[in-house]
Amino acid sequence: MERVAAAAIVDDHGVVTAWSEGARELTGYGSEDVVGRAAADLLVEAAPREAVAALTGVAVLTGAAVLRHRDGHPVEIALTACPVAGPDGGPHGYVVTAERPGGPEPTLAGRAFQQASVPMCAFGTDQRFLRLNVSACRGMGSAEGSLVGRFYGDTVPADGASRGFLSNLRKVAGTGTPLRYEVHAPAPAGGPARAWSIEMWPVRGDTGDVDAVAMAAFDSSEQHEARQRLALLNEAAAAVGTSLDVVRTAEELVDIAVPRFADFVSVDLLDWVLGAEEPASDRGPDVVLRRVAHGSVTEGTPEAAVRLGQTDTYPPFSPPARALTSRRAVRSDAGDADFDRWVGESNARNVGTPASREGAHSLVTVPLLARGTTLGVAVFIRIKNQDAYAVDDASLAEELASRAAVCMDNARRFAREQSMALALQHSLLPRGLTAHAATEVAYRYLPTDSAAGVGGDWFDVISLSGSRVALVVGDVVGHGIHSSATMGRLRTAVRTLADVDLPPDELLTHLDDLVIHLATEGSGEDVGELGATCLYAVYDPVSRRLVLASAGHPPPAVLLPDGTAQVVRVSAGPPLGVGGLPFEAMERELPEGSLIALYTDGLIEGRGRDLDRGTAELCRALVLPGASLEALCDSVLKSVLPESPSDDVALLLARTRALGADQVATWDISPEAACVSAARQSVLEQLATWGLDEIAFVTELVVSELVTNAIRYGDPPVQLRLIRDRSLICEVSDGSATSPHLRRAHAYDEGGRGLLLVAQLTRRWGSRQNPPGKTIWAEQSLPSG
Repeated sequence: MERVAAAAIVDDHGVVTAWSEGARELTGYGSEDVVGRAAADLLVEAAPREAVAALTGVAVLTGAAVLRHRDGHPVEIALTACPVAGPDGGPHGYVVTAERPGGPEPTLAGRAFQQASVPMCAFGTDQRFLRLNVSACRGMGSAEGSLVGRFYGDTVPADGASRGFLSNLRKVAGTGTPLRYEVHAPAPAGGPARAWSIEMWPVRGDTGDVDAVAMAAFDSSEQHEARQRLALLNEAAAAVGTSLDVVRTAEELVDIAVPRFADFVSVDLLDWVLGAEEPASDRGPDVVLRRVAHGSVTEGTPEAAVRLGQTDTYPPFSPPARALTSRRAVRSDAGDADFDRWVGESNARNVGTPASREGAHSLVTVPLLARGTTLGVAVFIRIKNQDAYAVDDASLAEELASRAAVCMDNARRFAREQSMALALQHSLLPRGLTAHAATEVAYRYLPTDSAAGVGGDWFDVISLSGSRVALVVGDVVGHGIHSSATMGRLRTAVRTLADVDLPPDELLTHLDDLVIHLATEGSGEDVGELGATCLYAVYDPVSRRLVLASAGHPPPAVLLPDGTAQVVRVSAGPPLGVGGLPFEAMERELPEGSLIALYTDGLIEGRGRDLDRGTAELCRALVLPGASLEALCDSVLKSVLPESPSDDVALLLARTRALGADQVATWDISPEAACVSAARQSVLEQLATWGLDEIAFVTELVVSELVTNAIRYGDPPVQLRLIRDRSLICEVSDGSATSPHLRRAHAYDEGGRGLLLVAQLTRRWGSRQNPPGKTIWAEQSLPSG
């Protein structure tokens, strides 16, 4: 059956002059009952201005009204009035049509509008409702009849989303330009917040003027949430793992998740993750984890049932234990037996605020997995946010936890490698330096705490023959275990070469060859990839002379007894590993009590400070009074060390001593066999003067053998020297550069037993080259007491 329109003609005085059959069906009144009467008499009560205007022909042509049916019940209608022009062009009446709000639409376009799945509305240029479809009415929470003709601002809450919507309506009506924007807000009728993509466009009449504004709202919540998840992941990539610290990484995960993803987050780790040991091979049924971080939207984190730093045991049914067992995210909501049981047990504890935990209604528990290893578990809980976690949320939680776990594992591995490098480095550095007659020493070694790891700085104090001492400091290029291992090899090589008693420049030449060999053996690496610097100095307490050579290392500083501090000018030479370039030794005499400072560049280098400024600060620090060398070490570090050192620092301080004339006896020996007896007699007399008669017999034998060998196999001049220090040192020098060596004499050999006898009778013996020949020395322990 075709639908008949409800229509009437009203003259310019508001009197009904014609009445359709559709109007009779709508109201029950026939034309004989209505024609000639005022249209306003049909209203139940005084109508809104919009309805009266529609009935009386004012410029406003739409409105809503309530008519009285003939049988007495009210009828809600939507009115539309169309003016009818007379011969003079002026209005002579109006054709008024009426529709029941929400009733069937007469046209296909109308039905498409009414039945559209997205909210659609039409507004007048004064922002009053003209039409709403079913979806829009559902979102507004009101019928179309109660909204048509009303100002939009009077029908919605006075919040930011409503003000923005109204402002955009006015903008489109005023400019005639379509507009699209997105807003995240609940519908006016209430409910959870949704993301809406809103389009507004002008509706123009025949003249081109804007008669209305149409609006359609598309629910873009899924796209909005996807963008939010992607944005959260991007922020997590930048904000989580900023430091190589396991606990700090856990805290960053909490910070990024609260409040955007969860109202409460906790991160618990297995104990071994916080140490340097390997993961445990097996676990019992109950999981023991240590709380390292948690956070909440509520100040003070009252939801936490475990305090930071404490351990907690998670039973097998609990979500954290299930997540660790399955190695998958576990979603659980209020009403699940295990969820309620776990929350109930947490509420029974006297930790935090149980009332805060009672609001928890949804959680996601995610294992922290990195490279196949389980590190712990992260728990995300919603309390104030009423949306339960969905499958997509669990995937997001897994992604966040995965990124954090990799960063935690990196931090754990770095801490383990740094611990191993430190242990290796400390095992290679001297453990307490032996007391020397030549110097009093103190030292400090500070490994860097930078992400690059420990470096290859080293130092050493080596006892040499003749009461001399070697002072060494060096620095291997790079950081980490490789640098520490290389440092150990170089330190061992220096000790070996020092035992040969090579001069400083020759020792560095041999060390340079070793670095080149290390850089190229078996790998084909460029020599430049492995390098080191080194300073080698030898101090003789008898002559009070310091001989030193440098391989690209900063020069030492010296504080003289008169309080003058200065840098020792020494030819730096090339760094070790360059090869083909010579090293130059320099010699300087030092007064007794002088202070020598050797160091690595980490002490004087820093941001905004060049080497000259650093060495000047070092010299000023050495002048500061100190109760002891140990105190002076601390004072120097405090005064000179950069605020944030980026490299290891080694500092070695040595105060020189001198052996007096009463501790050294020297004789020139004529190269004749008869002079051996005179030499023995001179030694016996000197030992008697020193009160060393107890070792006179052994010393006489040693002197006899060494002097005899020098006369027989060496070249003049021959010299004998005794040094009384912490031991008795006997030295015989001659002009031949040929070094002797031990050999086992056969039964009928007439000679060859001298050096073997010396080796058996003394604590140690050796030889060293010195211009123009060599020196053979032997060392005996002094009598006790």
